[in-house]
Amino acid sequence: MSDQDFVSATISDLSPLIQERKLSPVEITRWHLERISKLNGSLNAFLTVLADDAISQARTAENEIARGHYRGPLHGIPIALKDIIAVKGVRMTCGSRVLGDRVSTRDATVVARLREAGAVLLGTLHLHEFAWGATSINPHFGNARNPWNPDRIPGGSSGGSAVAVAASMAMATLGTDTGGSVRIPSSLCGTTGLKPTYGRISRDGVFPLCNSLDHVGVLTKNARDAALVLRAIAGTDSRDPASAHRQVPDYSQGLEDSIRGIRVGCLRGFFAEDLSDDVKSAVETAVGHLLDLGAQVEELSLPLMNHVPGTSLAIMTAESYAVHEHFLRERAYEYGADVRLRLLMGAMVSASQYLKAQRFRRLLCEQTAQAMNRFDVLVAPTTPIAATPIGQEVITLGNRQIAVGTSLSRLTRPANMMGLPAISVRCGFSTEGLPLGFQIIGRPFEEATILRVAHAYQTTTEWHRRRPL
Repeated sequence: MSDQDFVSATISDLSPLIQERKLSPVEITRWHLERISKLNGSLNAFLTVLADDAISQARTAENEIARGHYRGPLHGIPIALKDIIAVKGVRMTCGSRVLGDRVSTRDATVVARLREAGAVLLGTLHLHEFAWGATSINPHFGNARNPWNPDRIPGGSSGGSAVAVAASMAMATLGTDTGGSVRIPSSLCGTTGLKPTYGRISRDGVFPLCNSLDHVGVLTKNARDAALVLRAIAGTDSRDPASAHRQVPDYSQGLEDSIRGIRVGCLRGFFAEDLSDDVKSAVETAVGHLLDLGAQVEELSLPLMNHVPGTSLAIMTAESYAVHEHFLRERAYEYGADVRLRLLMGAMVSASQYLKAQRFRRLLCEQTAQAMNRFDVLVAPTTPIAATPIGQEVITLGNRQIAVGTSLSRLTRPANMMGLPAISVRCGFSTEGLPLGFQIIGRPFEEATILRVAHAYQTTTEWHRRRPL
């Protein structure tokens, strides 16, 4: 295969070739390691590269397949992980100096499941410190950079996870999503980013930010690949108290089914405010495309959404402070200034305020559940803006100036508050040539439905096929 073939290839393209022994996992892995060596100095996606171990895993996969033991579509596929997910024998920094060079003593559940599926682990990926930010600007490990324009942010907190997929440095990656941290960088870097239902994927071995909002998510080149990875890592886990006791379906089944007649709620009000003109136009066109595919589209406003950003922030700051309180007492100076401030804000959230925020959350879930009785999916922009220059702190939208981080996470926070599955797909480009994202939200544990809508959109458009490098 040529370099361009590998750049464009998806998991679903390569896995049949691996199974038929027309393509070696070693060849695929070597190509990705060379790609990392070539690009990581400028894009800063990887914090730790496991080159020797990856080649060893690839050889094992090759030998297993030669003996007729093919594990499935991830067997021999190079995958990388956000550096907040434990890999046995590998340092886990969480993007911070606070943890130093602490080495994980065992695999997180998602890592163990990837190994069972035969995936090749390439290394660990850059992130906003402790996953508490939306830009992936990091004072300890430098800034991850957007492959479409290295002077722009990739979004966060799973910035390295999105960069690695967008720049074809890994076939798929895992990230975490507490307020949008899989979908935001997916939108800004133009990948497909899936946050499943709360409890669908185990968070065992994942350093927490906010336990009641944390999700593990998947970043890939398209929805079909997201379905393959989700199938491999989803499922109940006794190590995670929030893990859902739900059967895991084969998400690839039904992916090709028509979306004719599917009921789509186009979110307005809160979701249509403070958008850039580029985003507004691209999302309207995407909604029109769903109509052309036979979907039934109706506009919908949910008044309580206006209160989500403040309420979500109260929950996140309170819970994250509880996680970091012991570190802050002795090592506060080792945090980056932005993350230290967010953590310390949590000390000012009273028990009464926290409980009121959680009560509001229940009302929000009830209102949305009632509305979704009429719809199969809801759609909205993923982020109100495209990637901003590194270091820019404020964006002007209309007559308002809004903090970049606030703007980026505003439209993704609701799905975390409600624990609903949501996927971001590329729906166009800004006038500056930067990717724009379109968000599809489903009912609890109906990942198959949002994947089907995303797949239908992607197979009838070309946006997701463009590559930055």
